[in-house]
Amino acid sequence: MDIVAIMEALAEQGVTVLFKADAERMAERGKPWTFVANGAPLREDVLVRTDATSVEQCLAACLLRLRELGFSFPE
Repeated sequence: MDIVAIMEALAEQGVTVLFKADAERMAERGKPWTFVANGAPLREDVLVRTDATSVEQCLAACLLRLRELGFSFPE
């Protein structure tokens, strides 16, 4: 899965994407990965966000939701 290509495709559709790894949560064995998507194409009350223990879990949750909202991006 090409995360950069996914982020670029979403940005081209007007979605702002933040994907990060949190060192403090990683050290605490928490959920260090965060994915957040928002922006003009989404209603003001819609924020696609998840915190997860792995990159794959994080992306699986948020990308599914973004597809349900009608966005397209590479597999």
